[in-house]
Amino acid sequence: MSQRFATDTDLAAVAPKLRNLQTTLNQVLFGQELLIDSVLTGMLARGHLLLEGLPGLGKTELVKAISKALGLSQRRVQFTPDLLPGDITGNPILSDVDGQRRFVFQPGPIFANIVLADEINRASPKTQSALLEAMQERQVTVIGETRPLPEPFFVLATQNPIEMEGTYPLPEAQLDRFLFKVEIHRNPVAVLDRIIREREIGIEPEVKQALTPEEFAECVSLTRRIYLPDVVAGYIARLVNATHAGESKASEGVKFGASPRAALALAAAARARAVLQGRLNASFEDVQAVARPVLQHRVILDYRARVAGRSPADVVAAILEEIKPGGQEMPATLLAAKI
Repeated sequence: MSQRFATDTDLAAVAPKLRNLQTTLNQVLFGQELLIDSVLTGMLARGHLLLEGLPGLGKTELVKAISKALGLSQRRVQFTPDLLPGDITGNPILSDVDGQRRFVFQPGPIFANIVLADEINRASPKTQSALLEAMQERQVTVIGETRPLPEPFFVLATQNPIEMEGTYPLPEAQLDRFLFKVEIHRNPVAVLDRIIREREIGIEPEVKQALTPEEFAECVSLTRRIYLPDVVAGYIARLVNATHAGESKASEGVKFGASPRAALALAAAARARAVLQGRLNASFEDVQAVARPVLQHRVILDYRARVAGRSPADVVAAILEEIKPGGQEMPATLLAAKI
């Protein structure tokens, strides 16, 4: 079945709505325009987001503002070492039903449009794994019964740097389910000055609804119909392939590269960025702009590379430098054999 691609008319209908949403969020989180654009790009691509940064930088405030600006239901889960999987998905509770004692399922906080997984890496890997089915299949199974989650469904997780006390590394399978990993950096002096003058501790800023859920669904639908040229799709395939050991010079020290899910994520994110940029087709520039947040948490380095101080972000940057949009690079293994 052929797909109807987005038109200028379609784009003109959603562009003012997205600009209004961006303006609303920029009034909540000062000086973080690039972060807000990254979060909106991820949500237009129907992806889950992992926000990493030190406490107090506005991660939680941003997630709350998004739910209010879009009119979506939002639940917060504070991840702690004693949190259990049932505290997230829900549990059967023994209750009186028509005069009989029966187990009735009590939905957990996962049953919301936006789930804020606050400080997700403070819970044990067992508890973190409770999100796997929800994030991939948008459903949960408890005691053999599968229940669908609301539509749309997003997990927006905040994470403290792994160097901080009381944190656990996220399992690779869970990391792969996050479309983006975005770092949040501290604010410059000018932004701090504005925060001091316009904010008061303990009082949340007022957030007006910018889009209805139906209007946001329209934006997401348009994103899926953005044209992805064959040459851009081929570029994505070569970038993802280059993350694997032996497939590029930049992949030296890589233990595990990115999965096919990463390639799909990169294509979806490129389409979403094109929408925010007001274009009907995804470009090489779109792919390059979203490559780091899509790939960096999916590249696992070996011990020697980590000891040497190399990071996955360094690998992604080197791959973008090595793999050119128009070229057909030769794998490092074949290149060595030829030499």
